[in-house]
Amino acid sequence: MVSDSESTLVEIHLSPGNEHDAAHGRVSMAALGPFMGARLLMDRAYEGDPTRLLAESFGLTPVVPPKRNRTDPWEYDRQAYKDRNIVERVFNRMKHYRKAATRYDRLDATFLANLQLILIAIQLKTPSKNKLV
Repeated sequence: MVSDSESTLVEIHLSPGNEHDAAHGRVSMAALGPFMGARLLMDRAYEGDPTRLLAESFGLTPVVPPKRNRTDPWEYDRQAYKDRNIVERVFNRMKHYRKAATRYDRLDATFLANLQLILIAIQLKTPSKNKLV
C-alpha cells in the first residue's frame, strides 16, 4: 500500500502472506512511476539496494535507515522517518470496518473492491478533506 496521508490511498495491491514485502514495494513504485523530488518513507524491510536504487531512478528520495550491519551506511532524514507510520494508520482506520478486518471474501477482486468502498467511507468521514469551496 502507498499512502500520502492518514486517509488518502495512492496505490494498493494484494500479495501472498509468505512473500517478502520489498518485492511488492518495488511493484508499487513501478505502478506509480516517477515523482521527482518526493520523499519515500520506507521501513527497514525496504532498505535493500534494489529497492533504494529503483526509488532513486524514479526521482524519489528514499528515507530509510540502513541496517546496523551495513558496511557503508548512508545518512537519512531522521525527522521525516518518524512519519513512516502513515500507512499503518490507514490500515488501522480500515480495520475499524469488520469487512476488512476479518477478510471473509474468497476472491481477491471482491476483497479489493470492499477495501475501496471502506476507503471511500473513510475519506467521506474525514472532516479536513471535505471542505466545500
